[in-house]
Amino acid sequence: MTATAQGPCIDHLVVLATDLASGVAWCERTLGITPTAGGEHPLMGTHNRILNISSPVHPRAYLEIIAINPGAASARPAGARRWFDMDDASLQAQVAAHGPQLIHWVASVPDVAERCAALSALHIDRGPILTASRPTPNGLLQWQITVRDDGLRLMDGCLPTLIQWGNVHPCDSLPASGVQLQQLGLHHPQAATLHAACDAVGLAHCIAIAPSGEPHLSVQLSTPNGIVTLSSLPLAKGHS
Repeated sequence: MTATAQGPCIDHLVVLATDLASGVAWCERTLGITPTAGGEHPLMGTHNRILNISSPVHPRAYLEIIAINPGAASARPAGARRWFDMDDASLQAQVAAHGPQLIHWVASVPDVAERCAALSALHIDRGPILTASRPTPNGLLQWQITVRDDGLRLMDGCLPTLIQWGNVHPCDSLPASGVQLQQLGLHHPQAATLHAACDAVGLAHCIAIAPSGEPHLSVQLSTPNGIVTLSSLPLAKGHS
């Protein structure tokens, strides 16, 4: 089965760290596991470590710990920001103050252009579709991903970035880690809008959405340390 041969699903969770060393330490402390070596993203000037969190309910999912790569420059055009709000000063300050944290999630779709059109029909601009890649010991990973020029995650990180993989997916070569994704919950004041958007993309079946005064993501993982719940932190300032 190729990476594009299934329907929309949770692809990966995004944990932002100031640097990868602190991200690895967070993972070992919080989940009881050392993440697998990831790689570099030349397009964005970022790098990552990853961890297989696939489960019977979410059979092809991983956790990404990502940081700006101090040894690389972004290849984005002048004025364009990195993905996942990584250039946002408030988010950077929050991570520096509180440590690595869950900030976003990415959904895998088999037809990213069609799903973006479905969001556009709801007046949601998920951004242009970029082609990206990173080298791995098992060959080149290639994918298409939605990244706005302003880098915004949208709806406080609750509305997913969309990704369409080529013939290879990271989980194809990631060993089981002992950590499994049990549930992803999205909590937002505009829960109805968020639900409509996720339904338009075909994702309503794999997530739980609830109204909340404070927008945040909540993830439940089974780990060697027992059940662990990760929650994102709302930014001090208003952010869409």
